[in-house]
Amino acid sequence: MSEIEGDRPGVQLNLRVRGLENSPTVAINDRCSELQNAGRTVFKLGLGQSPFPVPPPVVEALRDHASQKDYLPVRGLPALREAVAGYHRRTHGTRCTADDVLIGPGSKELMFLLQLTYYGDLVVPTPAWVSYAPQAQIVGRQVWLLHTDAENGWRLAPDRLEALCREDPGRPRIVVLNYPSNPTGSTYTADELEALADVARRFRVIVLSDEIYAELHHRGAHVSIERFYPDGTIVSSGLSKWCGAGGWRLGTFAFPVALRWLQEAMEAVASETYTSTSAPIQYAAIAAFQGGLEIEEYLWRARKILGALGSELLARLRAAGARVEAPDGAFYLFPDFGPLAERLREHDITSGAQLCERLLDETGVAILPGSAFGRPPGELTARLAYVNFDGVRALAAAETLPLDGPVEKDFIERYCRPTLDAVDRLCSWLA
Repeated sequence: MSEIEGDRPGVQLNLRVRGLENSPTVAINDRCSELQNAGRTVFKLGLGQSPFPVPPPVVEALRDHASQKDYLPVRGLPALREAVAGYHRRTHGTRCTADDVLIGPGSKELMFLLQLTYYGDLVVPTPAWVSYAPQAQIVGRQVWLLHTDAENGWRLAPDRLEALCREDPGRPRIVVLNYPSNPTGSTYTADELEALADVARRFRVIVLSDEIYAELHHRGAHVSIERFYPDGTIVSSGLSKWCGAGGWRLGTFAFPVALRWLQEAMEAVASETYTSTSAPIQYAAIAAFQGGLEIEEYLWRARKILGALGSELLARLRAAGARVEAPDGAFYLFPDFGPLAERLREHDITSGAQLCERLLDETGVAILPGSAFGRPPGELTARLAYVNFDGVRALAAAETLPLDGPVEKDFIERYCRPTLDAVDRLCSWLA
């Protein structure tokens, strides 16, 4: 066969994916692995993967159902959909039923199907998770980035959403709310959610409420916007963050009855793409969503550790001169190094991307620039995922923690040392 260059198929990429690169969170993890394989010491604070193990009852359920091999219903295993509905009724006080639930191979895939199925613009408050806007680009949807600011805790103000909607009141839109937030760790109060719900209702906006970190609210006090806008809110959840099972790839959407037409359309598209979610994992997920004492104790210990670690890192970053908002949940901080701009400029660092590149090269600490989360390139913000510690060891040790009262600093020093060392390296580098 001829090996002349001209005889080979040409590069003919879909225009919507030309220039599309790997997700920044995936890319930074791959880069860290390459550096480690080359013998470098690397502190992985880039990929937001839970440090904690999958709860034992869920692991046991997976083991017990490993032989399940049949294709399950596209919408999901009925018993799992009932467990998910029960979870929403129990935690959010909703009227969710099994018929309202759609199971998919990760909430990320379900979000993509939603944008593919619904014909409307995507509204994303920034900083935002890295994949919302690229998914819209792939599908060919208009994306509106609504920038927030640190003074407001990086939360979307209702008047910002209303101003956008008033420009074209009848335009179909999906607004994404992610709280506790990736990348900031902040969340919304009930009053703030009620005000946002009022705007969404008046302009008939669909709210995609990404609550994947709901169970990692540090005080266990998560509130869903679904309470205030039940007819227009889709609640997204899954196993990846609160259950430590990111690699299992199981996500859930809970729809209102008023959006059953959209749920059914997504189900039809799913039937022509991924067919169904892994059977053994669906059976195992029942144990996760049914909850119980062992799951509650697991979550209590995880929240205590993350809350204490987040507070300690917050204090160290602030002492180094960064502006950082206190996290309410999840395992992220979003420091703004703007107050150190003059010092950084002396070292030819004028953007968040340059800061993160130099930091990784010179200290081995891997974090992601704010520009990866929709912020302006010249902004000196970055996301830090404080997950670089032995979650198995820390969780086991947390069994001795008192039910009430703070986690002592000695506990964090002993069981989260790699993460503290990483942030100390960052702070020393800044100095």
